[in-house]
Amino acid sequence: MKKVLTKTTTIFNSIHPYDQSIVGEYAALTDAELKKKLTLSAKAYQYWRTTTFDHRANLMHRLAAILHRDNEKLAHLVTLEMGKIISESRAEVSKSAAHTAFYAEHTEGWLKDQIIKTEAHRSFVTFDPIGCIFAIMPWNFPIWQVMRYAAPTIMAGNVTILKHAPTVFGCAEAIEKAFLEAGFPEGIFQSIVIDIPSVDRVIAADIVQGVTLTGSEYAGSQVAALAGKYIKKSVLELGGSDAFIVLADADLDKAAKIATQSRMINAGQACNCAKRFIIVEAVFDAFLERFKHHVQQIKLGNPFDESNQMGSLARFDLAEKLENQVKISIQNGAVAVLGSERQGCLYEPTLLRGVKKGMVAFDEEMFGPVAAVISAKNEAEALTLANNHRYGLDASIWTTDLELAYRMARQLDVGNVFVNTLVRSDSRMPFGGVKKSGFGRELSEVGLKEWVNCKTVVMEA
Repeated sequence: MKKVLTKTTTIFNSIHPYDQSIVGEYAALTDAELKKKLTLSAKAYQYWRTTTFDHRANLMHRLAAILHRDNEKLAHLVTLEMGKIISESRAEVSKSAAHTAFYAEHTEGWLKDQIIKTEAHRSFVTFDPIGCIFAIMPWNFPIWQVMRYAAPTIMAGNVTILKHAPTVFGCAEAIEKAFLEAGFPEGIFQSIVIDIPSVDRVIAADIVQGVTLTGSEYAGSQVAALAGKYIKKSVLELGGSDAFIVLADADLDKAAKIATQSRMINAGQACNCAKRFIIVEAVFDAFLERFKHHVQQIKLGNPFDESNQMGSLARFDLAEKLENQVKISIQNGAVAVLGSERQGCLYEPTLLRGVKKGMVAFDEEMFGPVAAVISAKNEAEALTLANNHRYGLDASIWTTDLELAYRMARQLDVGNVFVNTLVRSDSRMPFGGVKKSGFGRELSEVGLKEWVNCKTVVMEA
């Protein structure tokens, strides 16, 4: 992404990371244009909050159908703007469509009045929309991240304004067009192109009653401060350095295969990728051998080439940062078993062994295809290493002893634990983190109710 300043406006360039070609130009809104967007949002909310769940669901089902119909076009745009392989882009659009239909089907039931038995004639809790939810979304899953919050938010009777990452403004524009084609009135879903200083103004607006951000720890701290300043609720989904714990009795073949998928999907650019692989000593070498074998099979290159399994990192500066993190880790004692070379935005799938607390590869989030492989004496030390981190998003445990896995899962300081399976977001299950990974939840009934007013009503005869 390049930001070009002219005398009157800011122009954002969307750049294809594989060859650095400019694929889109987007002008930032003027103050007057932004004010108009906020006014439209307020007007749209007054109408939308009065609509029935059936009406909203019908439009959501239309939107899901449009996403299915336009899968190839949208997937091409995702790959063009952020560089993931085309097959992963197709899967992202399909997941987004299914998620949209899921909330069309379940929202009404989840937001029914809850009758509470008291001494009063009638007591109940009702769930009302609250206004406009301002979303600041990242580039790594430019369709899914938007639909993940937008479908439940809008089904609940709210409206939304999206500030997408500047590198994927084209995806944001395409999503807004899909909403309009599905029949949603103007102002229900709006994408805006603004520079960082304008974020304050949007959060301060009366119509905006909540802010949701998926992004870096730094971005989350800045937005949370603004939300607190203006007394607006916020949900933050931030960084992660997820632990992948392999115990002595694990199915090593399955664990190594899923470890490769979990670390290398989306070129390692996912908050819920496994990043720290904590392996007990008894099976460390055997697991690492299998892990290395799978990673060696990954073919890196042009993300539009169907034969490749990994594409570019999303931006040149991100690739440079990852390269520097690996170099510092190696200088401090880590050993590159595989990879560690960069060419432009292409970064080789990399395995580092000998990683310990205090090294960059352990302490920081490595947002790219680099796996930090860590040795633990036993399951107790593995649990300690997993919890000894500023982030607490996800973790996975690999063992045939499900009772032990249950006890360990209860002790892990994270928002999500998966046993003997790939960590993933699921519309049916709450998703979010603790510690510096953020707060609040998305998905499921829990995520839906983040953006409603839980109102108590007590009636006496």
